[in-house]
Amino acid sequence: MSKPDLNSLKHQNTLKDKKPLSADDLALLEADLARQRQAADIESTVLRLSDFLSAVEMTIKHTFDHSVWVKAEIRNMSSKGGHYYFELAEKDESGKVVASCRGTLWRFKATTVLSKFERATGMLLARDLTVLLKITPSFHPQYGFSLNIEDIDPSFTLGDLAQQYAAMIDKLTGEGLLTLNAQLPTPFDIEHVIVIAPEKAAGLGDFRADADRLAQTGACHFHYYHATFQGNHAPGEIRESLTRAMQEFNAQYQRLPDLIVIIRGGGAVGDLAYLNDYELAALVAEQPVPVWVGIGHERDRVVLDEVAHTSFDTPSKVIAAITAHLAAMVARVTRYRQVIDHLAQQQINQARQDSLHKLGRIQAQSASQMTAIHKDSLHAYLTIERTAQYRLRQAKQSCDYAIAQIKQSSIDQTKLAQNISVNHYRMIQQHAKRSVAQSRERCEHLRDVILLQHPSHLLNQGYVMLSDSADRRILTSASQLQPLQSVRLKLKDGEATAQIEQIELIETANTLESNHLSP
Repeated sequence: MSKPDLNSLKHQNTLKDKKPLSADDLALLEADLARQRQAADIESTVLRLSDFLSAVEMTIKHTFDHSVWVKAEIRNMSSKGGHYYFELAEKDESGKVVASCRGTLWRFKATTVLSKFERATGMLLARDLTVLLKITPSFHPQYGFSLNIEDIDPSFTLGDLAQQYAAMIDKLTGEGLLTLNAQLPTPFDIEHVIVIAPEKAAGLGDFRADADRLAQTGACHFHYYHATFQGNHAPGEIRESLTRAMQEFNAQYQRLPDLIVIIRGGGAVGDLAYLNDYELAALVAEQPVPVWVGIGHERDRVVLDEVAHTSFDTPSKVIAAITAHLAAMVARVTRYRQVIDHLAQQQINQARQDSLHKLGRIQAQSASQMTAIHKDSLHAYLTIERTAQYRLRQAKQSCDYAIAQIKQSSIDQTKLAQNISVNHYRMIQQHAKRSVAQSRERCEHLRDVILLQHPSHLLNQGYVMLSDSADRRILTSASQLQPLQSVRLKLKDGEATAQIEQIELIETANTLESNHLSP
């Protein structure tokens, strides 16, 4: 058993000192002591898990024996066998989940609850919606805690969606995006149009019925890109298709399109809520070309209608507006051409009259000017003729003087060249004689040297010419000799044969150098 609450006893003793305890005070004190004793008993008791969870189940049933309304966000939902299973959560202002649990809408109530919600909101119950649920808590020892959903208040969801829509409009306005695209001027000529629409949608078929006729005439070209317009992933797919369309068009044509069209057409009114996406609205508002939208509902508007350049009820009205714009442009151009033709014809007529008037004046002025020019030309001709004759006489005199100077200069140059030639001839003659005498002396000297070195002269001086008897090779060195080698000796008056018996090498300067260089 745990200790009693001493603070409580002390407080009670303090009161007792002041005045006697009443019956109520004594009852409270006894109840407090009983709770403390019970808590001490529980703390010292070991329970089975099933017993403990059964106690929790009983506590929840007794505490929440009635239904309550709870606000929560649907994080996920699924259905099986007619039952609907939810993952519910609460988030704080930063988007962090602060509470979550499971919820179940049983089959016997699902049809009634969901039908009422769809009729009132015009949309299907889906994830990311904030709803007001009438629930009773349920706890099972085996399956845990969950909420049994008995009803859903559609008016709360409508109010929450309207509040989100208004907040989105305020944010776009504060960032200057709400009317950004609407401030762009309407293109003068709509030649290329990018169309974003669900594939095989009824509204797209209505749009293409007229668009294809325009395209066949060559008046306008349409570039189609598809994306889903329902479900939580719809805004992301539309943004991706729009971004890809702009990039591909710019890469192909190196310029921007004239118009972007976003159309839906058909489908449930509730699917419009998926188009109320801030990032999608901001992307549409920031496009550099006008964006026309035709979502396909006359009464219900989405945020795309607010940020677009021009909003239409249906896709058919969008293509009708394009056709009307092109027709108005053609009519305006036709009027401009008629005005230009009329003004041009007036200018031509006026120019013709001015030309005729000026031509008459020019002809009259030309006749008088031709007479004056003729007189001036005769005077100028006579002046030129006299000047030319005077210049001709001067040129002739100059030529005669120049010819006389050239003749005299030629005679002087000829005499000078003749004297120089004679002097050069004498110098060349003297130089040639000296060269011949010097050449004769060198030849005689070479002749004497050659005669001194002739073998016959050497033989007369006692020298002998030695050669091999076998191959008649001239032997000039003792290194070419071998013992018992037969050699021939040539003298000044005959030849003799000898045999080598002994060889003695004499070291000379050349021999020493050769031995030194050899390895």
